[in-house]
Amino acid sequence: MGRVTERRRTIRIRDGVVSTRPDTLVAEEPLEIRLNGRPLAITMRTPGDDFALAAGFLVSEGVIGDGSEVQSIVYCAGATADGVNTYNVVDVKLAPGVEVPDITLERNVYTTSSCGLCGKASLDAVRTTTRHPIADAPPVRVEPALLSALPDRLREAQRVFDRTGGLHAAALFTETGELLDIREDVGRHNAVDKLVGRALTDNRLPLSRAILLVSGRASFELAQKAVMAGIPMLAAVSAPSSLAVDLAAETGLTLVGFLRGPSMNVYAGDHRIALEATVGQG
Repeated sequence: MGRVTERRRTIRIRDGVVSTRPDTLVAEEPLEIRLNGRPLAITMRTPGDDFALAAGFLVSEGVIGDGSEVQSIVYCAGATADGVNTYNVVDVKLAPGVEVPDITLERNVYTTSSCGLCGKASLDAVRTTTRHPIADAPPVRVEPALLSALPDRLREAQRVFDRTGGLHAAALFTETGELLDIREDVGRHNAVDKLVGRALTDNRLPLSRAILLVSGRASFELAQKAVMAGIPMLAAVSAPSSLAVDLAAETGLTLVGFLRGPSMNVYAGDHRIALEATVGQG
């Protein structure tokens, strides 16, 4: 099975001084996801939590929405011509009676670590109707000061990042700031899928009282994954995309960007942010 990190020889140049030393790098390997034995998608990921990644991907694609719909998730033995198990092919078998979607060439997806939407025919193809509409009642309500503290808590929990500096992270927090789960991956969308997939297998969907924090930007795809899991609030340390803001406004998702220290921008769903001061125009 692939490791999370690997060592490579590197030449270091520091203030004109040249030296050689091994460097710790984050591992990146392909994962093929099969559904009932049929290829569905390939994603470049950091090995680890592969079953959760596959399950979370199927949630975000609208294939499944409950842990009872999965009969098994296994690595495929003999995944290569010589019969070697590479631990890079996962097969998800749906439970009896669960409808298998029509897997066409249009639906097949090749995702890279930087673009989870590559291969989609159009944006309309990913506007899947969620089984877990955002309906937190009463609404999650969070103080800005609590949100401001979350990036540091995320950073403190990033174990692999400290050794490589090359991983994205995604974390789930309670509305009181308690860390529920954290996952790291070379792809930010994979890190979120791992969180959602773990919640699915633990029968914790929908995540209707959770805050999702991501270490990078908030893309349309990440907003979609939050909506598909019933998460009411997505916060990112960097910028959101325009489509992410549009999707948040349409679905009732609270979207926070540029979460850095006491500063942040709220792009949608501000009713979940406990704002004491009068909002001015600027």
